[in-house]
Amino acid sequence: MKVFKFGGASVKNAQGVLNVKKIISLFKNENLVVVISAMGKTTNLMESVLNCWYHNRTELESKLTQLEEYHLAIIQELDNHEQVIYKKVQPLFHQLRTIVADTPSESYDYEYDRIVPIGEYLSTTIVSAYLNLNHFPNQLLDASKMIRTDNCFREGQVDWITSSQLIQETFAKYPDKLKITQGFIGGTIEKETVTLGREGSDYTAAIIAYSIDATDVTIWKDVAGLLNADPKLFPDAVKLDEIPYEEAIELSYYGATIIHPKTLKPLQNKQIPLYVKSFENPLDEGSVIANVNPSSYIPSYIFKRDQILFSVYPKDFSFIDVNSLSEIFLLLSENHIKINLMQNSALSFSICFDHDSKKLDILIQALTTKYKIKYNEQVELITIRHYTDEAIEKVIGNKKIFVEQKNRTTLQAVVRI
Repeated sequence: MKVFKFGGASVKNAQGVLNVKKIISLFKNENLVVVISAMGKTTNLMESVLNCWYHNRTELESKLTQLEEYHLAIIQELDNHEQVIYKKVQPLFHQLRTIVADTPSESYDYEYDRIVPIGEYLSTTIVSAYLNLNHFPNQLLDASKMIRTDNCFREGQVDWITSSQLIQETFAKYPDKLKITQGFIGGTIEKETVTLGREGSDYTAAIIAYSIDATDVTIWKDVAGLLNADPKLFPDAVKLDEIPYEEAIELSYYGATIIHPKTLKPLQNKQIPLYVKSFENPLDEGSVIANVNPSSYIPSYIFKRDQILFSVYPKDFSFIDVNSLSEIFLLLSENHIKINLMQNSALSFSICFDHDSKKLDILIQALTTKYKIKYNEQVELITIRHYTDEAIEKVIGNKKIFVEQKNRTTLQAVVRI
């Protein structure tokens, strides 16, 4: 069985849905599981709905209308069956409006996981219904009933044993059908929906592939494959034809957005190849992540903008020792702050993380009594994997560097934008 994953860009309009059908038709004799993200920028719009519900109810109706009109326009463009498809998605719009008619709870993360996944349910309902109406019989499955997680909303931790059992049992009920399900979504034993982290649809594909011993996973993107840089920043970006799991894990750890960081471990554990292909040119070879050993590497460039560089200094000039670091790391863990870079000396400890004003305030309040705090907002973290002098000059040049780290294969620098 093969696992396909289509991201938001690949189903952002009616033409994208038609293209999904075209790609599936190329594999009509294969057993397929298709994981689909929310359409286009729907996740951003769902987050806007959530924020309006909490902070700006006067804008809430316009956001809901925008969401409905966007999806209805796609349905209307598909073919003459728009009423059939609309009847299937209308309950989802009703569900959302019912939720926001009430007062939100104090737990933002809990409400996030009630509201934002509706985007995935909308996209999979539309695609599944359209395919069924056009001679591609399929079974729409609810990912929240197959992928079991804990109660850590917005960052659900997967129960692998239970999830594998649930996925296998569900798939056994529909052995001959094309299967479609949502990315990004899991569920608790109490039947609460939990998301797997932003961009978690890749991870969903890997969880399913691991559970069913899939032959391979293919992620369909709007690029030709894995590139050594963002083509929007580097028009001369080069495609990486094949890289080993270890290299892909390193790239994803440093922030390469083409693959979700948690996706690769379960695939590597079972040696399941991961292909990255263009949904616009599905017959092109694309790239593969597998058990390969390239003879050489070219530099890869990763840019993370809108970063915070946060530093602490003991007020009494005591060392930053193991006990101090333990206290700080516990605080970071409790608040789900992912470190993109860290550096320490005898009298300082610095981290770089994605900008989040709320989390920044928490750190300041928790540490300011014991430490002197310094921080820089709106900085950029540049990572060069397999760096050369020419590569460093190309991307860093004369930029002001706040922090720099270098090992045998990777250079990271926090710079002023």
